[in-house]
Amino acid sequence: MQDILKGLNDKQYEAVVNTEGPCLVIAGAGSGKTKVLTHKIAYLIGEKGGHPWDILAITFTNKAANEMKERIEGLVGEAAKDIWMGTFHSICVRILRRFIDRIGFDSSFIIFDTSDQKTLVKGCLKDLAIDDKMFTDRAVLSEISNAKNEMLEPEQYQARANGDFRKEKIASVYNLYQKRLRENNAIDFDDIINYTIKILMENEDVLEYYSNKFKYVLVDEYQDTNKAQFTLVTMFASKNGNITVVGDNDQGIYSFRGADISNILNFERDFPGTKIIKLEQNYRCTGNILKAANSVIKNNEVKYKKELWTQNEEGNLPRVYQAQNEYDEGTYIVEQMEHLRREEYYKYSDFA
Repeated sequence: MQDILKGLNDKQYEAVVNTEGPCLVIAGAGSGKTKVLTHKIAYLIGEKGGHPWDILAITFTNKAANEMKERIEGLVGEAAKDIWMGTFHSICVRILRRFIDRIGFDSSFIIFDTSDQKTLVKGCLKDLAIDDKMFTDRAVLSEISNAKNEMLEPEQYQARANGDFRKEKIASVYNLYQKRLRENNAIDFDDIINYTIKILMENEDVLEYYSNKFKYVLVDEYQDTNKAQFTLVTMFASKNGNITVVGDNDQGIYSFRGADISNILNFERDFPGTKIIKLEQNYRCTGNILKAANSVIKNNEVKYKKELWTQNEEGNLPRVYQAQNEYDEGTYIVEQMEHLRREEYYKYSDFA
């Protein structure tokens, strides 16, 4: 087993060893947040004697989950394979395969992909005699997805329509869409989290099992979580209260798909006794890039202020290019990358 705490800076060390109770890690870009998460999980197993199967670690992509698991395996060996690690959806599917019968589905349920969803919505529009030019399958699916991210069932969505013609029509499609899914023993991507929450809320024994089981809960990219994901995390951590979330309130860019920045801003309120740790040392950028970034970020009206800094060299001064449009912008970026590769022998992996 490697020395788990070796190579951590002071703030990273603090975030890793602070294992009990709620912990909010505000991690600036390039500050080593993945390192903190992997070393914290390794520390829980290798130093605190925790069981890997009692640790829940949630990431936003399968790639991130696999990368983290590989790093942890390098620190603690085979034990890493028993950690509950994955995306919100992959974790929930594991739970649904075991308990979805509690809400009337068979455990062999299928998950509709985008193509399946479009086909189903088109059929609903046709059967309801709704103009598919006025209500495209893509627009209807987007509205249904938004409703599910806000944890609104068809009846609740209908109640909020308040006589709005468009919403009334979409509500009728949403209702039929859910009925057809159930008839096919199928769920869609957004149902995965909502049905897991429904099972936990309606079955005290299931909630007790998982809230007891997960002694430690860790969540990456917390600023990108939505209402349903927040609810799920809160339920998982309700018994033991040992929850660490890592995020950056200056990097919340997914509000268009339901992400709620208030999840990270209100973390202290939602989890009393929170320890707040800021990772401000940047390992990725040059000094001049950080100066430019800080000058922009400082104008944000945010709760958690931070000042990124680095021990890297100052580097070249940033250059401002005012593009005519997005095509001109894209062309300029490609030309600059190719110039730097050709003249100064940079690799594609050097660009971000």
